[in-house]
Amino acid sequence: MTEGNWTVYVDDNFHYMDEDERYCLGAFDSIDAAVAACRNIVDEFLKDKPAKTADELYDQYTSFGEDPWIKGPFPASDAPPFSAWSYARQRCNELRP
Repeated sequence: MTEGNWTVYVDDNFHYMDEDERYCLGAFDSIDAAVAACRNIVDEFLKDKPAKTADELYDQYTSFGEDPWIKGPFPASDAPPFSAWSYARQRCNELRP
């Protein structure tokens, strides 16, 4: 994948659209490293939650979890390389089949 300056920012789902709650996790040399950092944030939230079903777990994440996203040098026509909510849905289905 393309090398570059990929910065991971993290928003708080509990404070949706509140940029004051955002923080910068850091800059990464590759998109792969940035995506791995984002996945780790989502996985850490999901791993110890008491939800019984995938839907309950996903609801907990979208209500209270951290929402990492990547800012980097991808073309304007390309979709962002990572969606925390899509990844969380996938992981919830894997963790609570």
